[in-house]
Amino acid sequence: MERNGTPRVLVRRSLPTEPAVRASASLFVAEAERQGVRASRRMLYVGPEPAGDRVAAALRVEPGTDVLARRKLLLADDVPVRVATSYFRLDLFGGTPLCEPGFVRPSLQAGIEALGHRFGRAEEELVARPPAANEAETLDLAPGEWVVQILRTSFDTAGTPIHTLETVCAASRHVFPVIQVSGADEF
Repeated sequence: MERNGTPRVLVRRSLPTEPAVRASASLFVAEAERQGVRASRRMLYVGPEPAGDRVAAALRVEPGTDVLARRKLLLADDVPVRVATSYFRLDLFGGTPLCEPGFVRPSLQAGIEALGHRFGRAEEELVARPPAANEAETLDLAPGEWVVQILRTSFDTAGTPIHTLETVCAASRHVFPVIQVSGADEF
């Protein structure tokens, strides 16, 4: 996994996500290319699945309620670095083009907006933890490596949660710059 004590790949994941990057066709590809890293992505799953506790709370549904999941593997220089899963409430997005397999073109954000939803605000939460067995396998983690889980919930202008993105990052392959919001320059 490591060469001479350094990770195979090191990529940045800015918190909060910069608006120009967030609006791109792929947040990960835009970030990686800006860093000189060859990025690729592979869709792993699109379909309904029961919402876990954190996703259910973020989307304001009961735990175990079926939600639409869109899960992809993100690679940097052919090394798996993140598993990113977008979750959507089926009462808002069931039967829409977001339920179709493959990547949404031109972007997921454009697909959400085409359905009449306008971005209002987002909240991001970061947690470091040991990986689940399937995460360790998918990300090709060595024993003892941890992940960083970022849960980003986007709300429309009316305050309704419309998209929750859970990103599970190989901790040893990431740096997380935290950018202070303009105009909030107090210590």
